[in-house]
Amino acid sequence: MNTKEMRAKSPEDLNKELLELRKAQFSLRMQVATQQLTKTTELGRVKREIAQIKTILTEKARAA
Repeated sequence: MNTKEMRAKSPEDLNKELLELRKAQFSLRMQVATQQLTKTTELGRVKREIAQIKTILTEKARAA
């Protein structure tokens, strides 16, 4: 997801997306632990998106 698209979403939508990404991150961590993960870059991508969403949520909270 693009940063511009994230900024256009409401905080409720961002929280839903954050929950989905955290579930995906957990799944990826389990795949790493069992050595089943083939795309290791997915873990970094999900981690980066989580950080972006958290940053945007903080910015929106301060603006309100």
